[in-house]
Amino acid sequence: MDGRDIGTIVFPNASIKFFITADPMVRAQRRYEELLNKGNLAIDFNLVLENLSHRDQIDSTRADSPLTKASDAIVIDNTKLSESDQLNIAYDHLIKKFPEFHKP
Repeated sequence: MDGRDIGTIVFPNASIKFFITADPMVRAQRRYEELLNKGNLAIDFNLVLENLSHRDQIDSTRADSPLTKASDAIVIDNTKLSESDQLNIAYDHLIKKFPEFHKP
């Protein structure tokens, strides 16, 4: 599961948790490209960055279920990672914790 409060509110006792992060400029660029690919050609990068920063501020300071990293979460900074690299890092952590799930 993923979500901004999954590791702290929804499943605080999960056996393993990942906190995925990336540089805000990279996150905004990814979102900008996603919107362009959906046909939103009038979108402005700076507006995307502003909206992302605003949402992060609201989510991390709200009283109910704020965005926070669980103290026992493994941080994966995917700023410079491909989706495959990110998956492999998470998988390696899972195998260390649960060796019985090793892929053949």
